[in-house]
Amino acid sequence: MADHGAPEYATAAGNDYAAHRGTYSFFVKSTMVATLALCSFMVAFAIGGVNGHWGIFTLGTLAAVANTIIGLSSETGKPGLQIGLLGLLLLVLIATS
Repeated sequence: MADHGAPEYATAAGNDYAAHRGTYSFFVKSTMVATLALCSFMVAFAIGGVNGHWGIFTLGTLAAVANTIIGLSSETGKPGLQIGLLGLLLLVLIATS
């Protein structure tokens, strides 16, 4: 039969809760930054491919790469710059249509 005693999670050998939290935080941050970067790239490609404004596409792509680097290197990975970039690219897309 299985032992139904209290689990000894805090005293288990090899248990590193701080490393687990750090890995989880990095995963959430990188997923959020990557998703916002891909959305920015898609809008930049829409501006270049659909409207033919390849100069705006180049600027949008460079800005998305810069914001991705900033987001991944920041402590919290807050999406303020990325969301601002996406909004700006959407505004340019609407204005150039």
